[in-house]
Amino acid sequence: MSPDKYTPAKIFTVEEANARLPLVRVIVSDLMQLATELSDRRERLSRLSRKRSGGSSDVYQAEVEQVEQELEKESERLADYLRELLELGVEPKSAMAGLVDFPAMIDGKLAYLCWKYDEPEVLYWHSLEGGFAGRQSLTADSATGSDHSDGLLDA
Repeated sequence: MSPDKYTPAKIFTVEEANARLPLVRVIVSDLMQLATELSDRRERLSRLSRKRSGGSSDVYQAEVEQVEQELEKESERLADYLRELLELGVEPKSAMAGLVDFPAMIDGKLAYLCWKYDEPEVLYWHSLEGGFAGRQSLTADSATGSDHSDGLLDA
């Protein structure tokens, strides 16, 4: 994604991101659990499909249909969780890992405050292109969001 074409729904300070974490944490917890269940169901469906292709298709037909219906419902719930996060201005990055980004300004440039489910608060940031592998620790100044007048963080 080209940084000059990207316009986030909201720009967060570190304090705003951390204030939003209690709700985000609940949604991400549900999202992670559901993503794991979906993965398990997809694997089950794959195993059933392999069994069906072995010649005993009628035996597994009812179970395949049930798993497909469950997958459809759970996929809709997953989309709802993702939509909730996006409506909060938060960008989900990995449902399985519980990873989300909060758009922010760092050193006058658009970047992401990066949070993972097992972290107590937002402690990292990365460039738009950097991703999780490019995470950097927030400095003491940026962690307090010392510059409130223009939403910039000193990293």
